[in-house]
Amino acid sequence: MSILWQARFFTTVNRLPDLPKYQVPELAFAGRSNAGKSTAINLLCNQKKLAFASKTPGRTQHINYFSIGGAHVGQHRRDIARSEEIRAFVVDLPGYGYAEVAGTAKHHWQQLLGRYVQVREPLVGLVLIMDARRPFTELDLEMLEWFAPTGKPIHCLLSKADKLHRNEQSDAIRLAKTVLASYVDEHGQPLPFSVQLFSALKRIGLDEADRKICSLLQLEASPDHEEPPSPEEKNPGEREMPPGPKH
Repeated sequence: MSILWQARFFTTVNRLPDLPKYQVPELAFAGRSNAGKSTAINLLCNQKKLAFASKTPGRTQHINYFSIGGAHVGQHRRDIARSEEIRAFVVDLPGYGYAEVAGTAKHHWQQLLGRYVQVREPLVGLVLIMDARRPFTELDLEMLEWFAPTGKPIHCLLSKADKLHRNEQSDAIRLAKTVLASYVDEHGQPLPFSVQLFSALKRIGLDEADRKICSLLQLEASPDHEEPPSPEEKNPGEREMPPGPKH
């Protein structure tokens, strides 16, 4: 059981001044539209509908915050985390796919993402989701260029790895390591970038990703992920009941 299962929706923002004022670690998830970012977040947090996946690339243009801490596994999913007990935030950045976005909105969106990843002080790192079959697109490289100057860690998840044969998986990892190794600091030292294979469908790399994410957020990782029942299978009747009146 992972502490990430405590994740609860906290807030959504569309302007940098509206970002939460909490001084706790934030780990942002970024990725091209349809790379599997929302699916990865939902699997890691053991919730099917925590992160929203739009069917239209580029449609979701807000930064969504999910709190870790102040809530307990088994509580009703509508429960709100107690603010004084929040230990970290998982941050879902807009998927970058600009085909369906108007020019003005695209510019605002680029400014929002760029400024957030470059100057956000509580941000401790980035999880970059890339389709293992098509990694390092132009937009992926743009995100790396935005974030690399911060010197903070990037952990890449090569998603949909189950679609590749074993030798293709090895090639994908080799390519990713080569690309990431090209990013160095002012002293020529490699930046703290890492990569792994990941598949939400086959649960490939789930434990490794959980350990890495918890480490970056300075949280205790679980020793292993159990094969849990889905959230919808736990007391299904209770999940559909609205909160009762307060007395």
